[in-house]
Amino acid sequence: MDELFAKAPVKKVYFQLSLPLVLAMITSMIYNLADTFFVAQTGDTKLVAGVTVGAPLFTFLIAISDIFGLGGSSLVSRLYGKKDFALSKRVSSFCQYAGIISGLLTTALMLAFEKPILGFLGAKPATYQAASDFYQAIALGAVFIVYSVIPQNLIRTEGLAKESMVTTLVGTITAIILDPIFLFVFKMGAWGVGIANVIGYAVTSFMLVYYVNKKARYITLNPKLVKINGASIKEIMEIGIPGSITNFAQSFGMALLTSSLAGYGASRVAALGITQKIYNIVVLVMVGFAFGSQPLIGYNYGAKNWERLKAILRFDMLVEVVYAVISVAILLIFAHPIAALFMNKPAIITSTSYMLLATLITTPLVGLILVYTTVFQSTGNGFAALIMALSRQGVIYFFALELLKNAAGYHGILWAQAVSDVLTCLIGYALYRKNLNFKKLEKPSA
Repeated sequence: MDELFAKAPVKKVYFQLSLPLVLAMITSMIYNLADTFFVAQTGDTKLVAGVTVGAPLFTFLIAISDIFGLGGSSLVSRLYGKKDFALSKRVSSFCQYAGIISGLLTTALMLAFEKPILGFLGAKPATYQAASDFYQAIALGAVFIVYSVIPQNLIRTEGLAKESMVTTLVGTITAIILDPIFLFVFKMGAWGVGIANVIGYAVTSFMLVYYVNKKARYITLNPKLVKINGASIKEIMEIGIPGSITNFAQSFGMALLTSSLAGYGASRVAALGITQKIYNIVVLVMVGFAFGSQPLIGYNYGAKNWERLKAILRFDMLVEVVYAVISVAILLIFAHPIAALFMNKPAIITSTSYMLLATLITTPLVGLILVYTTVFQSTGNGFAALIMALSRQGVIYFFALELLKNAAGYHGILWAQAVSDVLTCLIGYALYRKNLNFKKLEKPSA
């Protein structure tokens, strides 16, 4: 481990850790597109609507797992840098069992409060049965969804990025194969779609248990090591909760944008859907690079290897910005033909091209925001991580959207995210300079 994190060339270890996560995220995105395609092919609008209503459940469950997955991996990485392997084992055990218990409790609560939750999500009498079928399948499998993310994050702290990727690939491919079988062969409807998802996550979870037991040295499922002190739990929560909030903020921001555009016609809402799919492809790769480097940043911060940490962060920022600039240039140059691939209607192509410009223009800044966020999470700065979680698609976006919507209508709505990106990046930079003052850190202790 020391050879990989502390001595191997920065570029080599950076890509060794990040590329598997990038590939795993792209695979998950492909599954989401395939899932949408299969459900749409049924031609059953009630089924499509029912599954759509239940889609936010995944965001909620992943948000729960992020508390222990992100918070735990951040602490474990720093403990490795400090050579405190005994505590790292305890933290890993605690996080995994906390995830399992949280998943089981979530199942009980979801089943007990199905009607009010589905009502809140927007289920109507016409779509309630399909939404309920999908909901119940996801509720019953909540423990697999919650658990699967936690050891994925934890084993990457030991450099097992390829193993983490393999579990995602196998689970996702399993779900892609089962989706059409349950839908078109066994005619299981929304229940079948939900069960296909759950089985995919279950396969991922069982594979992760295997890797934890067979390949990990300091990540363990030993129940005898589950007990940790209050200070360690606090450190997990300080990073995990902001990570969880980030997921909710993304859903919040998207809901605000969609509702604001609804009054401008169905074609513009459709254009927004296309824009978001294209944008997500770009951003998911950037997220993979940023969070793939988290164990490397945490380890060297814990080890107080400041020169190597500076080199890692410089390279991380370079990769994010260069990738963003190239991607944005290609997408904006070919915006019209790309939009036409999704829906070849002049009004939608025009709207999509304009939305892509407004959405993509600040993508290089988003890359920097991701780096800043990763740094705060990796170094245990819970306050800064919370500020970033609440900013870009939360508080700042809300005020930017409301102000620009009233000032410039349709155009203001579309450019609100760009304004939020600029302001969030400035906040992130200020916090980053304060959090990682290398001149101060490099001074020898008195």
